[in-house]
Amino acid sequence: MKVPCDSCGSSDANHLYEDGHTHCFSCSRTVQPKLERDKMKDYGPTPYTSATNLTHIHDLSGHALSSRGITKEVVDFFDVKMGFDENRKPQSHYYPYTKKGVTVAYKERRLPKSFAVSGDFKSVEMFGQSKFSGGRTLVICEGEIDVMSVAQAFKDYKGVIYPVVGVPSASDTNAVLRQRDWINGFEKVILMMDNDDAGEKATDTIAKIIKTGKAYVATLPEKDANESYLKHGKTSILRAIWDAKEWSPADIVSGDAVWEHFKSRQEIKSIPYPSCLQGLNDKLDGMRYGEITLFTSGTGSGKSTVIKEIALDLLDTTDSRIGLISLEESIGDTAEKFISMSLKKSVSDPPPLDEKDLKAGFDKVFGDERLVLLDHQGSVGDSSLIDKIEYMCLMGCKYLVLDHITIAVSEGSKGLSGNEAIDKIMSDLLKVVKRHNVWLGLISHLRKAQDGKSFEEGHLASIDDIKGSGSIKQISFDIIAFARNLIAEDETTRNTIKFRVLKSRFTGRTGDAGAATYDPSTTRLTDAVELEFEAVDL
Repeated sequence: MKVPCDSCGSSDANHLYEDGHTHCFSCSRTVQPKLERDKMKDYGPTPYTSATNLTHIHDLSGHALSSRGITKEVVDFFDVKMGFDENRKPQSHYYPYTKKGVTVAYKERRLPKSFAVSGDFKSVEMFGQSKFSGGRTLVICEGEIDVMSVAQAFKDYKGVIYPVVGVPSASDTNAVLRQRDWINGFEKVILMMDNDDAGEKATDTIAKIIKTGKAYVATLPEKDANESYLKHGKTSILRAIWDAKEWSPADIVSGDAVWEHFKSRQEIKSIPYPSCLQGLNDKLDGMRYGEITLFTSGTGSGKSTVIKEIALDLLDTTDSRIGLISLEESIGDTAEKFISMSLKKSVSDPPPLDEKDLKAGFDKVFGDERLVLLDHQGSVGDSSLIDKIEYMCLMGCKYLVLDHITIAVSEGSKGLSGNEAIDKIMSDLLKVVKRHNVWLGLISHLRKAQDGKSFEEGHLASIDDIKGSGSIKQISFDIIAFARNLIAEDETTRNTIKFRVLKSRFTGRTGDAGAATYDPSTTRLTDAVELEFEAVDL
């Protein structure tokens, strides 16, 4: 609201804010609320007290942070504001946070060190991000003061501020995940976290978010960037950047460390397959993090149904997120099949279900947002598929399914062909699985049958029937083949899937692994033993 200014006489430059204070944009006079007129103090261009209104904060001035060695020029570059108390003593720093370059929130540091937030702090960018459009090297710090300290070192050295941004704290690295694509636009990313346990943990978390090979770790002589700058000057910051080492989780272990790895191995937790796949549990003891399980069969043998049964069971029996990459299905097709399975009735069969029932089925599967689907829009390119799978891991998906490897290779292997392309994508998938400790279910097609027996007629494959490079068989921890006779006269036989374990690195148990029968009326699988069906090779 605009009101007259008693100081300069302006009729429209003085603004009255919701909390009662006024600020004149003509003479820069700010007047506090809740004071008698004769006791009001004029702070001139220096604003007062702790602010909560974004417009009010934006109107405040920036000042040099002398005790931190940071000049007003650097403070103003990052649009940092300062509030003072009635005695003109610094009271608060206000650090702006943006979305798409627009300031939507301020993080307030109430001196000496307590914090508050004004505005919409949800899903903001990193501190300082709006100031840089790109570059060769990016520095990521922990906290706003450290960001400005690095910027000050740049300014002292070259007179230019190179890209440097910050996470709000070591425990809040979500902004890095949200801005992953922007960060990966840089050739090199220097992580300059605090020298403490929290900073070390944040370094590992952020390094795993950044594309492999881009993350480097800076080592500071003191606890953080600002302390290093104050005690050792700009050279300590620049040297830490120049000497940064490429981040790697790998290490040499011996002695007690080997024993700890052995104990961890004994404590590996297996999550069972659903009861309709009990034969697989008998052979494999279920699924485990850090492993790739290969599912292979002929066309139309029920791979999609088996995978969806596994996903639904994981939703029911765990608290984990599940990521599904179905390169042959649209999002709508996938959603329809899941809703049908949830309701145990095909939504395409008459009589039609009303929207209330459909929504109930949808909510049961997708309502808590634990099942995440990749919208591939008909294609994937270059390394984007691996990148998207890794992003799903970073979102918290602990179980992932890629359906299927053949399309992934044909669309995502720029410059490679044949076995080279398969070897690369399998190597990349294994790195993701190990890096993020997740389980990956991978679907593969089979070669054309050589002995005259069709896989679509119920013939169970051997390990040599798997289509593609030998790396598919070598890298996969478990390999499960299944088949059904699509042309059998008997409906039960026609709808029954037989399973065989071709490889089991964890248990070593292989061989026939039971069967499951598909019920078209419920769209679900049931352990074939319950229906007294005997799985026999055709």
